[in-house]
Amino acid sequence: MNIKPLVATAQSATSVEFSALPPLSLYIHLPWCIKKCPYCDFNSHVAREALPETAYVNALLADLEANLPQVWGRPVHTIFIGGGTPSLFSVEAITQLLAGVRARLPLLAGAEVTLEANPGTAEAVKFAGYRAAGVNRLSLGIQSFNDDHLKALGRVHDATQARQAIELAMMHFDRVNLDVMYGLPQQTVAQALQDIAIARSYAPEHLSAYHLTLEPNTYFHRYPPVLPDDDCAADMQEAIEADLAQDGYVHYETSAFARPQAQCQHNLNYWMFGDYLGIGAGAHGKLSFKNRILRTSQGRQPSAYVRQQQGGSVVSQSQAIAIEALPGEFMMNALRLNQGWDLGLFAERTGLNVVQILDGLSQAQTRGFIERHHQRIVPTQLGQRFLNDLVQLFLAEE
Repeated sequence: MNIKPLVATAQSATSVEFSALPPLSLYIHLPWCIKKCPYCDFNSHVAREALPETAYVNALLADLEANLPQVWGRPVHTIFIGGGTPSLFSVEAITQLLAGVRARLPLLAGAEVTLEANPGTAEAVKFAGYRAAGVNRLSLGIQSFNDDHLKALGRVHDATQARQAIELAMMHFDRVNLDVMYGLPQQTVAQALQDIAIARSYAPEHLSAYHLTLEPNTYFHRYPPVLPDDDCAADMQEAIEADLAQDGYVHYETSAFARPQAQCQHNLNYWMFGDYLGIGAGAHGKLSFKNRILRTSQGRQPSAYVRQQQGGSVVSQSQAIAIEALPGEFMMNALRLNQGWDLGLFAERTGLNVVQILDGLSQAQTRGFIERHHQRIVPTQLGQRFLNDLVQLFLAEE
């Protein structure tokens, strides 16, 4: 049931105040890849020689040790090992890493532990070993089942290897996510749907369908390929959403689809403005304290990261999020949740009074970007399509 637009009272916040700190997750970055993809803007580096696994894992654990005072006593709800291509690391290295984490942090029973893998590095022995080490969710970067499109994306695997990797993953993990991209060079709507259909045929509990974007500081940004036009890309998106909905997947976030009760808990914590400690070269984090929220970041170069950790240097940088920027930071995440969120979550996760966002919510409701169902804020289909415009209503003026 829709109700009257929200009414705001002008008020400026001067501090944050938490009744309880948000849930805490741990993000671990393993930055090496076999090859740098032309669309990738993540902190990844081509592995030109044998990986310094032992040194890097030791550096990660030293990094974690140094950050323990900031999260002391807080249980960890989820772990995500991302990259790069974490599946380049041996079973022994991942085992050492997760054992070291468990020795230093209280991990909730049954906590979701995700590791990213690419088909070009998929091995049965590795997957079995990762599972034994404590990984209970695998995320596979498939991107496409079309060899021409995989080649255009610079992927190191082909369609056959993609299928083999999925079969291996399903053998060893109950929880598997498949990453698929659309809006690819020269791609048609029918081809995009074919990729989704093949992915669905394996019945994964989770699918991520991403629109290819040309990010700054990437090869594709410097040398743009010919991509489907906006109308064609929109047709792809609508067709993919309809196809997955018909098959029982819940479209719970902008690019994420899951079977009921199978949402990615780690990413949900991001989108609900929870806390996460980030360790590893180029890792970012967000940590809440009694009267402030910090953004943290690590140096991007793996070799420098290892040297600094070995020398006991402080590698991470931290900066408090300005109070006037908090509403926009919260909304940038929460408005990605298609099923919405309870209004009280804003105060819980920012430490601010909800009055700080009422004016923006009122404008969003008037423009048809959101609906309010009692205390629940839900983006409309229009709001989902024009998410950047919706978020803009909550960004602080510079």
